[in-house]
Amino acid sequence: MKKSLSHLPQEKKDELKAVVEIIRELIDAEFIILFGSYARGDWVEDRYTAEDGITYEYKSDYDLLLVVQDLPKYQYKGYRSRIKYQARKSAGCTTPLSIIMHSVDEFKQAINNGEYFFVDIKKEGVVLYRSGRFRLPAAKKLSIKERKNKAEAHFRNWFESAKGFYRFFEVGLEEDNLKGAAFQLHQAAERFYHTVLLVFTDYKPRTHDLVELEKRVEPLSSRFKGIFPQNTAEEKRLFELLKRAYTESRYNIHYKITNEELQYLAERVLLLQNLTEAICRAKISSFTI
Repeated sequence: MKKSLSHLPQEKKDELKAVVEIIRELIDAEFIILFGSYARGDWVEDRYTAEDGITYEYKSDYDLLLVVQDLPKYQYKGYRSRIKYQARKSAGCTTPLSIIMHSVDEFKQAINNGEYFFVDIKKEGVVLYRSGRFRLPAAKKLSIKERKNKAEAHFRNWFESAKGFYRFFEVGLEEDNLKGAAFQLHQAAERFYHTVLLVFTDYKPRTHDLVELEKRVEPLSSRFKGIFPQNTAEEKRLFELLKRAYTESRYNIHYKITNEELQYLAERVLLLQNLTEAICRAKISSFTI
């Protein structure tokens, strides 16, 4: 792994330094690693106004891997949200944060197994902090055939699972079980995103948040940006209904969704299904043995 941020402008270095200080105050981290576009040097900050007068803005996230010894202590207790909040409030960090967290054993085992998401992090990532208590093993390099076999297995498993949840959605809609149908539609969308991430990176984060999953697939294909348009208040409201369905459709008696709203969202999920199949098949075909 690299140690230098010399390729970043000073304001980005200052932001990351402040974020690392916040993380270390909240978490006993063994490694804090910057990966993704800011580690590679191909980040994007784009703002433009379209012909319809709507201003669009896209900013790459700081992708951070936090490696800890005691994962259960931090994993489900809101630490990622607290880090993001403190980064905005205390450090004035304007760059979005995307944080994943794994145990030392998980990280070492993934490198040993040649899981290419983690192997790429070890190769391209920038170490922002290390405790010095652990050393990482040499990465196993998978052959093209092994990578293709893994991608094919991920595609078969997750794509079929996603389509199965879409069929469950259709049954719920037919039976007028609208809240149940909303949950199944959320699960279909989530699993289509998981399919893409696993085929391309051999990794999916521990999250059901469609916003986070959408952000993770967008760098893999710009075509994902239009799947759930959010240019108007109504488009944002409808996507929020789908996002909230994972929890609220099951546990919140005040959650409501109409047949018409579900029909609109189902059309978007079908677009997601078609795009998922197309780009995953193309990716698998690109592994030339």
